[in-house]
Amino acid sequence: MWHVILFDSEVREQLLPLTFTRPVGDLRVGALTIREKWEKWLNAKVSFITQDYLASKFPIDYGDENIVINGSVMPSERLIRLIRQMEFNEAYLKGEELIVAKLDREQLEKLIHDEDIDQLHVYDIEDTPFLKIDHPWDIFMHNAAALEEDFQLLTQSRDSQPLSDSNRIIGDPTRIFLEEGAKVEGASLNTVDGPIYIGKNAEIMEGSLIRGGLALGESAQVKMGTRLYGSNSFGPWSRIGGEVVNSVVQGYTNKAHDGFLGHSVIGEWCNIGADTNTSNLKNTYEEVRIWNYPAGQFLPTGVQFCGVIMADHVKVGINSMLNTGTVIGVGANIFGAGFPRAYIPSFAWGGAAGFTTFQLDKAFETAEAMMQRRGKEFDISERLILLRAFEDTSKYRNWEK
Repeated sequence: MWHVILFDSEVREQLLPLTFTRPVGDLRVGALTIREKWEKWLNAKVSFITQDYLASKFPIDYGDENIVINGSVMPSERLIRLIRQMEFNEAYLKGEELIVAKLDREQLEKLIHDEDIDQLHVYDIEDTPFLKIDHPWDIFMHNAAALEEDFQLLTQSRDSQPLSDSNRIIGDPTRIFLEEGAKVEGASLNTVDGPIYIGKNAEIMEGSLIRGGLALGESAQVKMGTRLYGSNSFGPWSRIGGEVVNSVVQGYTNKAHDGFLGHSVIGEWCNIGADTNTSNLKNTYEEVRIWNYPAGQFLPTGVQFCGVIMADHVKVGINSMLNTGTVIGVGANIFGAGFPRAYIPSFAWGGAAGFTTFQLDKAFETAEAMMQRRGKEFDISERLILLRAFEDTSKYRNWEK
């Protein structure tokens, strides 16, 4: 029996602040998280090699036969075939980056403890196609392709629940799939540019205009009159309204009211207030630069469209304005008139007029209250993760000095 393990590589630092609170392999791209993709492709439970402070929530499970996979890599047919053919102590690299290795218990324990692995046979797979995320904006840039693959994976040889006659369909109706309990009434559904997947007990309310691709997670809602331009993915229990284009919401987040969100990645347990707007294009049409944690400065992205990268537990007040390429750290609370700075550290409290620190006890109270509304417990592992994020990001809160 294989033990499939996703490990955090150096890419984890590039994906901050999203990875302050989760391993890379727990990020959502398309309809599924990277972990969920591997579980379905390999029909195996997946665990993690990640940061010590995340291990209580994301533990490792290993044995005598272990497939160790780079957490930023998504499965493809050719990559799966190679994995199934692997022998012990073989590894595949792309360039100098480890993609996957098959290790026995002894060799895996060496890997866990940062020791050299003996007699590892290395092969290059430069020509093997697969999707991979190296930067936060890769998540929305790869979302259309990932959603197409996930749609096939989730719906193959299965029948959709019936779609109500109250809806208008543009394109191929077989590219719409409703899971058990899903509700869609009085909506316009366009599948010309991508499929539409509606998860278990999810709902699209009347008057919504939907262009695929779209993945709507379990018990998520699209509010009345919402306009969605593909390709969008919204994780479980999300609430979506207003106008959204090419964005990924990890889950359990409210963006339920009018306002524009474009080319963005939003974490879990966020609340984006009514009439909040994000800019995803500079007035000069120049390449977007965003804050890079390893470099400690703004760096070019190579893309023209980039909205906001928002970590977990962020709260944004009504009528807020977020500039192109804004990066917001864990637990920030943003409000007030004007554009706040384009890099907002974790646990910042304020806006364009300036920031103070959102104290940890109040941040805990806020997180606990929001999670209880979704029937989730703010347990000790969640508290320790936020505590560590608070401590590790203190150097960025310059107003404390």
